[in-house]
Amino acid sequence: MNRQQTIKITKENLEAVLLEQRENFDQKDLGLEREILPRIKSFLSVPHIVIITGLRRAGKSTLLAQLAKKYLKNNYYFINFDDDRLLDFNLKDFSLLDEVLLESFGEQDIYLFDEIQNIPEWERYVRRLHDTGKKIFITGSNASLLSQELGTRLTGRHVNLELYPFSFREYLCFKNQEALLESKISTKQKNYLIKYSNDYLQTGGIPDFLKYQKKEILKHLYENILYRDIVARYNIVGSKNLKELALFLATNVSSLVSFNKLKNNLKLKSSTTVKNYIDYLENAWLFFIVNVFDYSVKRQQIAPKKVYIIDNGLRNTVGFKFSKDTGRLMENVVFLSLRHREKEIFYYKTEQNHEVDFYVRSEKKLIQVSHAFNTNDLKIRETRSLLEAFDELDVDDLIIVTERDKGQINKDGKSIQVVPLYEWLLRE
Repeated sequence: MNRQQTIKITKENLEAVLLEQRENFDQKDLGLEREILPRIKSFLSVPHIVIITGLRRAGKSTLLAQLAKKYLKNNYYFINFDDDRLLDFNLKDFSLLDEVLLESFGEQDIYLFDEIQNIPEWERYVRRLHDTGKKIFITGSNASLLSQELGTRLTGRHVNLELYPFSFREYLCFKNQEALLESKISTKQKNYLIKYSNDYLQTGGIPDFLKYQKKEILKHLYENILYRDIVARYNIVGSKNLKELALFLATNVSSLVSFNKLKNNLKLKSSTTVKNYIDYLENAWLFFIVNVFDYSVKRQQIAPKKVYIIDNGLRNTVGFKFSKDTGRLMENVVFLSLRHREKEIFYYKTEQNHEVDFYVRSEKKLIQVSHAFNTNDLKIRETRSLLEAFDELDVDDLIIVTERDKGQINKDGKSIQVVPLYEWLLRE
């Protein structure tokens, strides 16, 4: 619907929209209860505004419905601002919103706002509600806009939570394989875990795609992110360069990229344009960029970056793929499992220029991902990088994540844990 076709914001029209939204919200399929729900519930007794950010279609609206159904006892308002009929809604319309909500649903203490960052200066209204003691939950698919706007007017009054596509644990529950989550499992069950972890590498964890198994769902999601969350929001004139960059990043997941080389390959005017586009893609939760670890911030900034994508299913649908790419996909899901709980993740280059996939400084961990770990040459290569890095950094744990191997390597007085992917994903 274009702007000329939008519905004028009148009391009658707004009331009709809100009543329909609430009816749909109350009837929403709650799906699989998300692992993050108890944590969100714990903030009900805290006065802070709760911000839930994440990719489009990762389940933020469903998560709000789960919260409402299980804990809120009908004592809430729900407004979805990602509704074409509210495209012309602006700051002055919030007074009308208050009036319609009160008349339609009575006085309530809790507000559930979906994609409110679509409304200019929305944070003024949220601050006013917060100042009157209302409890507010906000979801959004642009992490930067939410944090910038709230940081300006609501410093110290909000908490940020992140929702990702299904974790491997959630994936198993979705597949009705809860028995595989038991602490003690048989050899047969371990083989099933290997099978399901390999399936998860290919499908990812976006709920609608897992439910309906239609690649068009992922293609449509990808296009929506590019055009609605980036091109329209940042007023990008012409989308060809952005699309080519996103395609390149999706194809080269888990690889090193250089802003300057990307500029030359895509024939862009400057590496600053590349950086801006990548920032937009990160803000929309499509990609993550990881720096090399170096004590010099300047060297971190100029060194090549590693790129990861929010979901393997998206990557396999929109990126070029010449093989199963198991190694790259394994590295991507290991990164995502780390990112769930830790924001500061690096890769590392030893003084001998050997690469370690992940350095988690806060946990003193070095992690290498190796799909094939069945030859002496591979074992020497993977362990060499970890052992060199161990001598150069302050770390406690050395880990190699493999497809199925499990054990321990002792060398030069150091111990390296070898962990199968399924165990790593269930442990994290």
